[in-house]
Amino acid sequence: MIKIKSPYGLLQVGSKEQVFEHTAALMADCQAQKNSRITVGLSGGSTPKAFYRWVVERRALSENVLGNTCWLASDERCVPLESDDSNFGNATRLLLDPSSVPDDLKIPWPTHLDPIAAARVFNKTWNERFGAGACFDICFLGLGDDCHTASIFPGSPLIGAAGEDNFTAVEAPDKSWRLTITEAGLVRCGKIVITVLGQGKAQALKQVIETPCRSLERPAQLLHKHAQRVLWLIDPPAASALK
Repeated sequence: MIKIKSPYGLLQVGSKEQVFEHTAALMADCQAQKNSRITVGLSGGSTPKAFYRWVVERRALSENVLGNTCWLASDERCVPLESDDSNFGNATRLLLDPSSVPDDLKIPWPTHLDPIAAARVFNKTWNERFGAGACFDICFLGLGDDCHTASIFPGSPLIGAAGEDNFTAVEAPDKSWRLTITEAGLVRCGKIVITVLGQGKAQALKQVIETPCRSLERPAQLLHKHAQRVLWLIDPPAASALK
């Protein structure tokens, strides 16, 4: 894979297959280095779904990794797990259940509650199991056409907000509620991985990487604060607009 340094972290450019292989290797390496259970925050969208199917078809994650990882979602829609719009629901259907991951390693957002209560309970659950001073060992994120990441959208009140909780609830631009990792949570993550595939993401990626940092307009630029821990996994179409 081609490596490109940027103020927002290291970019690695390769084929979709290489991106997926590297993603699986990151989880295996993290688990081996820690030699204990790790925590992974999954993202939503078409790319994670494709990755889940790839993992199951290729048996790309060992039983040791699958059974020594606590699986969560870095952000979530306020919908039932059964919904096709549920990030964790899709991960469960496409990856975790086909891989026979035990229920005690699956930690979904409690979306049956109202958003504020769901965030409060999710923070409490995290703090009790893993401690308030930590967040995901690996946090997977995506990049929206508007340069949002997680559920932190342009103009979000979360950008620059004070607070110590890893997770919160926020109203999205379409007036729906989302549950998401916060800036405080990102600070505590071990590694942050943003996967960007396809020509349709090329302009958004270019804006994030090559324009002045204005995170209120381009929330993914928040990652400049964590550049030493940020890895972008990108395919050539997504990288095509970069200089």
